Amino acid sequence: METAWTHTTVLLSEAVDALLGATDAAGETAEPLPARRAQLFVDATFGRGGHSRLILSRLPPDARLIAFDKDPDALAEATTITDPRFSIRHQGFSHLGELPPAGVAGVLLDLGISSPQVDNPARGFSFRGEGPLDMRMDTTRGQSVAEWLAHAELDEILEVIRDYGEERFAGAIAKAIVARRQARGPISTTTELAQLVADTVKTREPGKDPATRTFQAFRIFINAELEELQQALAATLSVLRPGGRLVVISFHSLEDRIVKQFLTSHSREVFDRRAPFAAPRVMQFKVLARVKPGAAEVAVNPRSRSAIMRVAERIGPVATELPA
Repeated sequence: METAWTHTTVLLSEAVDALLGATDAAGETAEPLPARRAQLFVDATFGRGGHSRLILSRLPPDARLIAFDKDPDALAEATTITDPRFSIRHQGFSHLGELPPAGVAGVLLDLGISSPQVDNPARGFSFRGEGPLDMRMDTTRGQSVAEWLAHAELDEILEVIRDYGEERFAGAIAKAIVARRQARGPISTTTELAQLVADTVKTREPGKDPATRTFQAFRIFINAELEELQQALAATLSVLRPGGRLVVISFHSLEDRIVKQFLTSHSREVFDRRAPFAAPRVMQFKVLARVKPGAAEVAVNPRSRSAIMRVAERIGPVATELPA
């Protein structure tokens, strides 16, 4: 019998309330939802559909919801939703900019990896069970981590582990991977990689497997997660209408730093010192909230512990061209 991998959606009600504008930054009731009729909303990371289902339950009959996801398993789950207001695209959220300019009332980005992806050893995301060293979000295209490690240069492996895993032993791990490849052939399974890292990293962070940062680094790299996030955030300047909401849930510092810097940059007037008499770049977002899961949610779902949700409202003119 095939295992039914489950997923508990993080900050479910809080994210949907923020997306639909049902609450303001203080959590108070805001503009009534019926005033947002005939609007288009986007769940840019469908996953297992937790956010999408709640959004649909609260949308007016003439509103629509478009979802994005690269994972074939997520697309299969999406077929269980028969609501005619819903559609999904087999694309990453970097394709957000293909939507009509100023045509979207809200964008939700729930970043990172879902529990079914982690818990299913066949996906190769976790060091806790043996499986192929894959880690692709979209298993229909691109190269797996094992395929990349079979030919990657030492310096490239080192940079990925250091920059995306923030691993202080990146050099030693990269050298061990290359030495193993030269002596016995490429690494092909998750347990092989986890054991190699454990043998290489002698100092362990309390409560953390020594392979945690390396696995994170390879997953982020092979899926181009940070580059895709930057593209999607830039696209919101074009697709979000004035008054539209941007809601982003991140799970590690690299993601959250990009989101925070983007919102900080676009939530203030910017003067060009090289052209002191030119008009400043106008504010394009108003930052509304920064939310973390409460103790009750963390107790039920420990994986929510690191989540940070940032909420902003589009206030400036719509960009006609995406920033380079």
